[in-house]
Amino acid sequence: MDVLLPILQVATVALVLAVLYRPLGDYMASIYESKKDLTIERGLYRLIGVDSSSEQTWQAYLRGVLWFSGIGVLLVFLLQRFQSVLPYSLGLPAVPEGLSFNTAASFVTNTNWQSYSPDVTLGYTVQMAGLAVQNFVSAAVGIAVAVALVRGFARTRTGTLGNFWVDLTRGTLRLLLPISVLAAIILMAGGVIQNLTGFTDVPTLSGATQTLPGGPVASQEAIKNLGTNGGGFFNANAAHPFENPSPWTSVLQIVLMLMIPFSLPRTFGRMVGDRRQGTAILAFMAFFYIASLTIVTLLERAGFGTAPELAGGAMEGKEVRFGIDGSTLFGTSSTLTSTGAVNSMHDSYTAVGGMMPMLNMMLGEVAPGGVGAGLYGVLILAIIAVFVAGLLVGRTPEYLGKKIGPRQITLASLYILVMPTLVLVGTALSFAIPGIRDDVLNTSIWNPGNHGLSEVLYAFTSAANNNGSAFAGLTANTPWLNTALGVVMLLGRFVPIVLVLALAGSLAAGDRVPATSGTLPTHRPLFVGLLVGVTVIVTALTFFPVLTLGPLAEGLL
Repeated sequence: MDVLLPILQVATVALVLAVLYRPLGDYMASIYESKKDLTIERGLYRLIGVDSSSEQTWQAYLRGVLWFSGIGVLLVFLLQRFQSVLPYSLGLPAVPEGLSFNTAASFVTNTNWQSYSPDVTLGYTVQMAGLAVQNFVSAAVGIAVAVALVRGFARTRTGTLGNFWVDLTRGTLRLLLPISVLAAIILMAGGVIQNLTGFTDVPTLSGATQTLPGGPVASQEAIKNLGTNGGGFFNANAAHPFENPSPWTSVLQIVLMLMIPFSLPRTFGRMVGDRRQGTAILAFMAFFYIASLTIVTLLERAGFGTAPELAGGAMEGKEVRFGIDGSTLFGTSSTLTSTGAVNSMHDSYTAVGGMMPMLNMMLGEVAPGGVGAGLYGVLILAIIAVFVAGLLVGRTPEYLGKKIGPRQITLASLYILVMPTLVLVGTALSFAIPGIRDDVLNTSIWNPGNHGLSEVLYAFTSAANNNGSAFAGLTANTPWLNTALGVVMLLGRFVPIVLVLALAGSLAAGDRVPATSGTLPTHRPLFVGLLVGVTVIVTALTFFPVLTLGPLAEGLL
């Protein structure tokens, strides 16, 4: 049974994703290609003054993204600051300024980094009107940007990429909302709580009193996973039995994390008119997912030391109801997407095993990545790959019939540099500036040495990739980390979006180049292998020096 259960879990996830790939991918393509508006959509467009038939340039599309997200940061910040006067605040005080900024930046950027215990910090109004709303719309923003880039490949000689407000509305109402409602109902049937009861005192068997928290958990749990957001209603996240009661609810949450990112390649293939291109992207994503899951599971099962050997593996920080395999399956899915939810504590993994979730994020979260963000990240890497191939054979690089010129490769290269720069600079400043270093070492890090470095490195890697998971031994609710991580989350989200939309605009304005005998076929295994190699070399090896100082050094001790 110990061997059968993990095999059954992985097989179930793979089977459900395979069944959903075609219909969900085609449905998403139809959402963004349709010329018809729903009645409720027309009402919303009239309310906000949007002409749904009018398309936008990449600059106008970007302005929509930035204005909408900026207003979101302000609203979530204000909700927290005025929490004490809001209904259903549960008597909780206003959230401090630094933490309010960090949380607002976190949820608007689809990161859901939490430097606090949610159930004793935020009331229901802030949770629902602030955080849950951003779980929907931040995910819809990511998908909209990916669709805009796909349109850039699909269109020729045009200056427009669609309409941001239309894409945002359709993604929310036609995709995220209906699936979330259905998922919430299933989760409630599985034991996830959904109420507004606040804190309830109950007697224990020993005669003592225990306080149990309530809350609208199932509704938030559904969208936090579907939108690859990840923020938990409780501090223990999906390790808490009120959020994730059993192995089958854990499998359901994994499916919710993966279903949109793994189906978007089908959407991409259909929108560019060549489904084989989508299949190639899917194969790339699946390769990294399978490799990462296999490696981290083997590392945790082979945990060294007396305690792991007696337990049959490294069980510290893992729930017995999920076991090692259920924990690594969830952790791999969470960190290869931008979800960041956890049903085990990554900080308690073995040294090299704990490096794997970090490495998943350092790859750029492209296997399959967050909703939308994973797809446009892979397409950026594909441009780099065809450029490298062009250098090898002495030809102008092409991808999907579009020439990759100096402007395109410059934008793609800048995109690749953003995340590593934020991670390494943020980590370096935390240890290089004397006053900040003392605060980090004396207040934030409870595990000094190599593991302490890993905790800080993990935090900035998570923030820059808009993931939100953490090595939980780090105390992040400090002035420096609240500010630095908040800024890194904002830059890690919106600087790449600026570059992606600029790239989409340049591609849409170009002509289509007919394929010749010298054109590199980008739908075949050769290109998938090239794309894998470029991803490892360009992205992962950037972090090798710092990894040798953290988890790799710790693993050798």
